[in-house]
Amino acid sequence: MVVSIITEEIAVIDIECYLQKLQNQLCETLSSLESIAFQEDHWTYPHGGGGRTRVLHEGRVFESVGVNFSHVHGISLPASATKERAMLAGHSFQAMGISVVVHPRNPYVPTSHANFRFLCTEKPGENPVWWFGGGYDLTPYYGFVEDCRHWHRTAERACRPFGSEVYPRYKKWCDDYFYLPHRQEPRGIGGLFFDDLNHWPWERCFEFVKSVGDSYLAAYYPIIERRQNHPYGQRERNFQLYRRGRYVEFNLLYDRGTLFGLQTGGRTESILMSLPPAVAWCYHWNPEEGSSEARLYQEFLQPRDWVKEE
Repeated sequence: MVVSIITEEIAVIDIECYLQKLQNQLCETLSSLESIAFQEDHWTYPHGGGGRTRVLHEGRVFESVGVNFSHVHGISLPASATKERAMLAGHSFQAMGISVVVHPRNPYVPTSHANFRFLCTEKPGENPVWWFGGGYDLTPYYGFVEDCRHWHRTAERACRPFGSEVYPRYKKWCDDYFYLPHRQEPRGIGGLFFDDLNHWPWERCFEFVKSVGDSYLAAYYPIIERRQNHPYGQRERNFQLYRRGRYVEFNLLYDRGTLFGLQTGGRTESILMSLPPAVAWCYHWNPEEGSSEARLYQEFLQPRDWVKEE
């Protein structure tokens, strides 16, 4: 699907305003749980544009949080963007998005990730081509059924006004995307993932992105509140660090956003803010049979219909 230059200019302004507003809301809400504030960096991109990176380190609740906004321009799409879109090779682009990664301190609070992005490509003599992408996912270390149900039911409600088929489709896409083939296991319990979204008019696509974006805190914040003071010891901490290794492996090997940023010469510090501050790998480790750690693999790291389960 294509849009005219005039329509595209209007869209870019509206989308940029929404994403910056969402960044502000997320930082205000998450920092309300801490006694320390986000550090903010403004940066510029060599070919045009730049971003606003906000990070919080070593808090009481959060070991690290990154909330990054960027709006950059480039002269040629990288390989990660043209792999499935060969006809766009050589097109200039502008890419805009917000990326959120939260690594809590308590192992009973899941890690979460959210991303919402807009990309438009142009080539002289051709109409611009645009699409949206994004979603959010949850990575627990110790599973709680009520948390998983709440997370997915909130996601389903955000999708519901746009058609009954939307949540199942993007839920499955998330399960398939956040999967580590070399480990043959999912990264977490999923959520929503969508890309190449332009089959509706851009206004409706944008409304969908806003609906999902606005639902992220509603899905995640109650889980933080329930679990942030749960007692834990060194065993739980060790397991958290071990499972964080899977998070690192996925982001560096498979994540499209990470690859896009690195391939376009983006700001490395902002791109790699998604990585946890502490992580561990253990050779050929396996959980004890019947343990809480084993239960994560057996009951939670499996595709499930959390919306319909009672």
